[in-house]
Amino acid sequence: MSSEAHLSDHFAETLSKMRSAGAHPMELAALRRRLEQLTEPGAGELPGNELEPLDDISRLVDLPEPDAEEARRVLDRTAVLKLNGGLGTSMGLTGPKSLLEIKPGKTFLDVIAMQVLSTREKYNARLPLILMNSAGTREPSLELLKKYPDLADDVIPADFLQGREPKITADGRPADWPANPELEWCPPGHGDIYVALAVSGMLETLLAEGIRWCFVSNSDNLGALPDARIAAWLAKEDIPFAMETVRGTAADRKGGHLARRAGRIVLRESAQVPDGDDSFGDVGKWRFYNTNNIWVDLERLKALQDADPAAPHLPLIVNRKTVDPADAASTPVIQLETAMGAAIGSVEGARAIEIPRTRFAPVKTTDDLLVVRSDAYVLDDGGEMVPEFTTTPPVVSLSKEFYKLLPDFEARIPAAPSLKECTSLAVDGDVTFGKNVVVRGDVKITGPKTIPDGEVL
Repeated sequence: MSSEAHLSDHFAETLSKMRSAGAHPMELAALRRRLEQLTEPGAGELPGNELEPLDDISRLVDLPEPDAEEARRVLDRTAVLKLNGGLGTSMGLTGPKSLLEIKPGKTFLDVIAMQVLSTREKYNARLPLILMNSAGTREPSLELLKKYPDLADDVIPADFLQGREPKITADGRPADWPANPELEWCPPGHGDIYVALAVSGMLETLLAEGIRWCFVSNSDNLGALPDARIAAWLAKEDIPFAMETVRGTAADRKGGHLARRAGRIVLRESAQVPDGDDSFGDVGKWRFYNTNNIWVDLERLKALQDADPAAPHLPLIVNRKTVDPADAASTPVIQLETAMGAAIGSVEGARAIEIPRTRFAPVKTTDDLLVVRSDAYVLDDGGEMVPEFTTTPPVVSLSKEFYKLLPDFEARIPAAPSLKECTSLAVDGDVTFGKNVVVRGDVKITGPKTIPDGEVL
């Protein structure tokens, strides 16, 4: 009796399509689990009435600074891994989001390379940099990193590829789209990182080279520098998995938050909230929000996967889309996804740690891009984005109609205004900024309008 006999014929068809594409047994095991989860009542949902707020957690500011030798020792056994599969389509980009310029002549990947090289030099540590790429980001990203020959490791590859799986229809059969068969496939969320590490051979290579810990973060979060205090904390307390969290603000209402469910810590993403449940946006109640900066003990990950090829066990996230994202009339599909941070709920001994906002400055929209391109942050020689504002970063809200896509944004704001003394900037309508504009305090601008060079708002 096959391992798929208890699944519906349609699910078996989906697994068969995956197998025919050359999927690894671990990838098949992970997909099988997600398909099984889809059949459960309330699949992929975490209702607020089943959750309790998290108590106080460890804080980075309370961790001691390790001495020079301890810092070198733990960072020498740590790898920096960046999630680099995104194409920046939400901003109108066609290439890797990480190749977007954020300071003159410097892209996300340039800054990441600077950060890793600077940290290596400071601690005399190996600290390899690895990208988890998609097929679309691999070639251009690796090409850019050639600018930094000292970055390359003699043994550890510079990247590995994220996995992919079939999109499925409402009844569980694999989606069929002859007009563009590539659109029949999707990435299974960044929770795929654990299986992808093993399937690619990267996990085995890292362990063979004595690398025990992996610091993972999004390539668009330039605050995520390797931190010797956290690495030493993991080593000293034998922590298998740690998630960096921030105190929730209004800006985090759509991000995943931590909570307790039946005594265990869980991560709840917006896609897991049932219809009619309005508890998700209560930042005062949930308090701690996921930054997607995580630390993983690779030896413990290997042990989990030896016992269960689909480990770690991650809750399902059901994403409902159309097979062609650009065509709302195309076939409705389900994408079965998982979040890597959700491992905090299944890895025994996993911990959360509160970090300052300086370690969490992701660029998800052109609103965020304007802030990092402005003088609110200064890029130092070590690749650190140093805040120039007094307390909190400026909150920018640009009219989506005129600024959502990068070409439109850059046509209207060719040079970022000064924002280091700005608290908030709201732009409603079509507004074009001149050079050397200064924004102070709380400012709202309504277009159509052109702000002249040198204007102080």
